Amino acid sequence: MNPFDVIVVGGGPAGSASAIFLALKGYRVALLDRAKFPRDKVCGEFISPGADPILAELGVLDSMESACETRLQGVAVSAYEKEGFCADYPPLSGRSMTSLSLQRTIFDSILWNRAGEVGVERFEGFQVADLVFEDGRVAGVSGWDVSRVAFNMRAQVVIDAGGRNAVSLRRLGLKKSAKTTGRLALAAHWEGVPEHISHCHMHISPPGYTGLAEVAPGKVNIVLVVRPQDVRNRDLHEFYKTSVLRNPLRAGLLGTARPCEKVRSVDSLAFAVRPPSCGGLLLVGDATGFIDPFTGEGIYLSLRSAQLACETLTKAFALGDFSLAVLDEYERRRRKENEKKYKLSRLLQGILYRPSLCKKVTRVLSQNPDLSARLVGVIGDYIDPEELVSSRFLWDLMLGALGKRQTGSEKNKTF
Repeated sequence: MNPFDVIVVGGGPAGSASAIFLALKGYRVALLDRAKFPRDKVCGEFISPGADPILAELGVLDSMESACETRLQGVAVSAYEKEGFCADYPPLSGRSMTSLSLQRTIFDSILWNRAGEVGVERFEGFQVADLVFEDGRVAGVSGWDVSRVAFNMRAQVVIDAGGRNAVSLRRLGLKKSAKTTGRLALAAHWEGVPEHISHCHMHISPPGYTGLAEVAPGKVNIVLVVRPQDVRNRDLHEFYKTSVLRNPLRAGLLGTARPCEKVRSVDSLAFAVRPPSCGGLLLVGDATGFIDPFTGEGIYLSLRSAQLACETLTKAFALGDFSLAVLDEYERRRRKENEKKYKLSRLLQGILYRPSLCKKVTRVLSQNPDLSARLVGVIGDYIDPEELVSSRFLWDLMLGALGKRQTGSEKNKTF
């Protein structure tokens, strides 16, 4: 095959977006995916408001909105069936904010098709098995096509958007050992929901927590996150259905609705990744690591990583230099931008599985609309996470959870 400017491995949101951004810049791009579209993925399927400007830049926002039968107004959270709050996304510069809620079969296909429209050469059913090295840097990929015929494809640079099973993670040993107990996500769509559900609902209660989002009238997507040992020697589908309906708040929303498909699962949710130590390679999307889905907003982070990667590669092409020294700018920018988000994730994880603390914090948020609105805005990816991980926010939250009032001097106190 003739060499490309860029090879992108993986046709999910991060991979397709990377390919589109680069093709719009005039580069010759190959986009490979082992599956054939449309294909499904385990996902919360609500796309935070912060993703809208990126989708518009990609030229797909209008198509997404046409396919989206409902936009969510905000987030509702309940803790152990006792405390809860419901908060709309706070306005931004006087403009109301809502979020897309769209099945991945549709969302990913729109991006994949858009890549073809802008001139990306797409290869479905291509399994990438290895990286090709030349002079110490990545210079292409090899594997098998849909007919199991071997291929070797070359490019100036490779973008690996292969997710948790990305070839780069395996080939270069980049995935770090988990520091915490792994989690398992179980997901299915439910049909027959009696009423419109205007918010994404997060329910925290044994055996884990769920994210519930309406993706079409009468149809919702529910992801249940549990510990792997909770499902050991259990029938996954029955365990999932029973656990979802066990929570009376979820059961009340669902009415007589039932799963319309067999449950799908993905394990080892949260993981970290070391950056590549060679040139010619960038990781985007979930291949860079994955934070807990309670605050993950994974699609936004995937699209944003594609945006940052394109900016770095534009400079690399101008210099004619794809060395680690040049490409590492992307890794530094991405990590700096996501640092606060990851800190928030660790903070919330420290609260989620402590029932007493979780209920107290949720009660504080229900009694303080400003605090809950800021949390929802950060989850929506358009308010800086610094507003939540700052000492002032934590001070307000701690005082509320402890049942204390702030004095005049305490209101300005920092840690």
